[in-house]
Amino acid sequence: MTIRLTKLGHACVRLEKEGRSLVIDPGAMTPETDAITGAEAVLVTHEHFDHFEPDRLRAAVAENPRLVVHTCPGVARHLTELGDSVRVVRAGDVLAVAGFEVTVVGEKHHFSHPDVPPVDNVGFVVDGEVFHPGDALTVVDVPTLLVPGQAPWMTVPDMIVYLRTMAPRRAYAIHDGLINDWGVKVLESVLAGEAERLGADIRRLTPGESVDL
Repeated sequence: MTIRLTKLGHACVRLEKEGRSLVIDPGAMTPETDAITGAEAVLVTHEHFDHFEPDRLRAAVAENPRLVVHTCPGVARHLTELGDSVRVVRAGDVLAVAGFEVTVVGEKHHFSHPDVPPVDNVGFVVDGEVFHPGDALTVVDVPTLLVPGQAPWMTVPDMIVYLRTMAPRRAYAIHDGLINDWGVKVLESVLAGEAERLGADIRRLTPGESVDL
């Protein structure tokens, strides 16, 4: 069954199947005001501002009380007033969400600062097809990887090693909101090189662009 993946700003994506949808990581660097509109659920990998915007989720639940947020303990502690609209998930959980099967993997954010312990970070495998790792380089066996394209905690060699280790059939860059036009060109060049090497569809989707999986 076809899944439509739409890349939104920075690390946010929307997944749609049979008229139902979920959204992953609509943070402060996702400018689309309608990012959550019509979705049945939101998945949030971790609490950093570029992935998690509390007021956006509060407003979305107020507008649609049936909306459910699935996330790690670190995020859930900021949303206690939303009650049962927030569900805590941990590595190993398998959920039925908006017509999708979602498997939770990973526990912590990638190492990013010598003085700050890594925060909670969970990744989401959707329908066994597509993996959103959040801010981690968790290794799982999936056809489609949403690969972080740039981050303060990641180098280009890190990204290349991750792609080669995962060896997906498809990889689409997310987490690209901090780079300027020159940085985008560098990212696209690196992805093109890995696409050729791995014989896979590896590229950056522009915000608003969709692919069918």
